[in-house]
Amino acid sequence: MKDTASFRPGELSVAEEVLGESLKQGAGLHYRSYVMVKDGHPVGWVCWGRTPCTVGTYDLYWIAVDRAHQKKGTGTALIEYAEKQMSLQGGRMIVVETSGQALYHLAQRFYARHGYSEAARVRDFYAQGDDKVVYVKRIGT
Repeated sequence: MKDTASFRPGELSVAEEVLGESLKQGAGLHYRSYVMVKDGHPVGWVCWGRTPCTVGTYDLYWIAVDRAHQKKGTGTALIEYAEKQMSLQGGRMIVVETSGQALYHLAQRFYARHGYSEAARVRDFYAQGDDKVVYVKRIGT
């Protein structure tokens, strides 16, 4: 994840913790993860889970692609894999959150290209001048 150029240092430690927990828990518990490996090396990771207290709603928690594998379809393959898994588990809606800062504009465009629509924006959520942007995609219909 350090080679993605997409996360701040504090986010990296949280992502590494979530990845570790999802790998320990295995399938069926809160976090689900898929690590894409090419030539014996991890090149991407996606993590999702059911949203508690909802019916068929999932959160897409993390998606990260090694810098050397960006813009080569790896992110698309990861998000499509996760969406298929959520759909197979009865998912009807996927929610993803990201920052509104310039560092995250590539992520925002990525979600829009994959059918996610901006559903909400919380001003100054992460810090002064750093909005939370919420995207939603309906699936399984």
